[in-house]
Amino acid sequence: MKLIDKIAARESTQPFYTFEFFPPRTDLGFENLISRISRLSELNPLAISITWGAGGTTRERSIELASLTQTEYGVDTVMHLTCTNMEQGMVNDALRSAKAYGIQNILALRGDPPRGREEWIPTDPRFNHATDLVKFIRSSPEFATEFCIGVAAYPDGHGDNLLDEEAELTFLKEKVDAGADFIVTQLFYDVDRFLQWLKRVREKGITVPVIPGIMPIQTYSSFQRLTKLCGTRVPQHIMDALAPISHDDQAVKDFGVKLAVEMIQRLTRDGDVPGVHFCTLNLEKSVTRVLELLQWTGASCPNYNKLIAETSGNTIHAPASVDACTLIVSPVTATNTAAQGLAKAPSSGSEAGRGELNNAATWDDFPNGRFGDFKSPAYGVQDPWGGGPPAVRSDAVSQWGNPKSLDDLTQLFLDYLHSKISSTPFSPTQLSPESRMILTHLERLTKRGWWTIGSQPAVDGVSSSDEILGWGPRSGYVFQKGFVEFFCAKGDVEAIERRVEERGKGWVHWFAGNFKGECRGNVPEGGRNAVTWGVFPGQEIVQTTIIERESFLAWKEEAFSIWSEWASHYRPGSEERKLLEGVRDERWLVSILHHDYKDTEALWTCLLEEP
Repeated sequence: MKLIDKIAARESTQPFYTFEFFPPRTDLGFENLISRISRLSELNPLAISITWGAGGTTRERSIELASLTQTEYGVDTVMHLTCTNMEQGMVNDALRSAKAYGIQNILALRGDPPRGREEWIPTDPRFNHATDLVKFIRSSPEFATEFCIGVAAYPDGHGDNLLDEEAELTFLKEKVDAGADFIVTQLFYDVDRFLQWLKRVREKGITVPVIPGIMPIQTYSSFQRLTKLCGTRVPQHIMDALAPISHDDQAVKDFGVKLAVEMIQRLTRDGDVPGVHFCTLNLEKSVTRVLELLQWTGASCPNYNKLIAETSGNTIHAPASVDACTLIVSPVTATNTAAQGLAKAPSSGSEAGRGELNNAATWDDFPNGRFGDFKSPAYGVQDPWGGGPPAVRSDAVSQWGNPKSLDDLTQLFLDYLHSKISSTPFSPTQLSPESRMILTHLERLTKRGWWTIGSQPAVDGVSSSDEILGWGPRSGYVFQKGFVEFFCAKGDVEAIERRVEERGKGWVHWFAGNFKGECRGNVPEGGRNAVTWGVFPGQEIVQTTIIERESFLAWKEEAFSIWSEWASHYRPGSEERKLLEGVRDERWLVSILHHDYKDTEALWTCLLEEP
């Protein structure tokens, strides 16, 4: 059924809600997401939506996932569709597939720039903007009446930062006038600002339903990353409330649930808002708790009093004098490299005796980042629209200069380690505090021309409250194995292989891969290396960071595409572009870890010390 008709036909005065999912990057993640969607469908959302992915990169999986939710589970599905990388005929093909599966709802988006381009350039000249996509559908005899069409809006402004608010509203009005039936907004946290923006939307003559996008805070670091990526304005009182609990993952998650509840209550009470749209990040526990606290599902939250008590000291409503402020922070948890530190997925605080097979709703309760569990539906999530890591932008390129030789690149990575520059294309934030603990080793590797992009020190039972290494609930202990990841020449890979065979003594596992698709290593078939884990009261051992072949290959593909993207910022034929494309074509990505977490020098002795 068309979403606009369902909204109009609702008999209940209770606001509706919709859920958004993205196609996972791994096969097991995809399979497990289907089960997760099945469970969440029991909460009776008005519809669910499936993202298209950055640059249309997930279109096959998007169509497959949307077809399953629509036909197998009977949940009305909104399929995202972007203009990016959509060559002539591909829009028609996608719409015909949707029609064939009984999907009647499309969210029409322009999409992000394809990987390797700084600016958005249409692949098909007919599709420059989302407005063109709406017009195309509405003018097509084949599709004009088949689909209900939604479009996106940005209460805090679009991430491109190219237009003022009035221009943004003008473009939004054009999309609606072209035939859009409803609007879904990007995530936001400033309710006052949203309500002011919604008033201006109505004054513009836009009358279609506006559905606000709500994203419960999962972890402090993912909140930082996503708000920066989306250009979200965060009120100072929220930042002040998060500051004292930022190192307590469960407290942050509880705060995020309560904040979402209060936002939704105010939006539905004070605004012209018929329902809300949850950006789930393919996770389910927080969304379920929010709906239970709102008493919208017919169930109650068993931990309601505990949640309120634990977060009662964290003021959520802003005083009238508090203005919104722009959050300028850096990503940590779910970036490609977590600024050299491995991204960790904190414990969910689940009940004792309920492991991942028996408690599938919560075993990946927090965003996993690149180095999480490859079978998680949330594995590899980077942004709320299901895209990849942030693009290399020209303002970032300016600090990296004009590398024209391998020595220039070595110096660039050393400058990053020495904090002379604040980022590299592979580490978008400053060097993490835990990587500073092994700085001398990273320097030695980089001076060899082994450009380090990910690392963590070995840790044997540090308190989970430790500000640098801690994660998860308090009163626990965390452990991790020494790890490092870098780019090097093929000859170096062969030398590393010999060294591991001679000196590793079974303690060292490694992967290596190149742009051409070759992969080497000594991890057994089906082997999975748990490299970060925690022990907490009242629950099983929690393994949060796992490295295995499928996740390495997924990251390898992205890693080499970053070289292509970086190269694209220099003119064709230039020394810089030739260098970067040559590195992409010839270098290998190496991921190596040492299992002896009790010996903090074991990895570095194996790699760096002479026999």
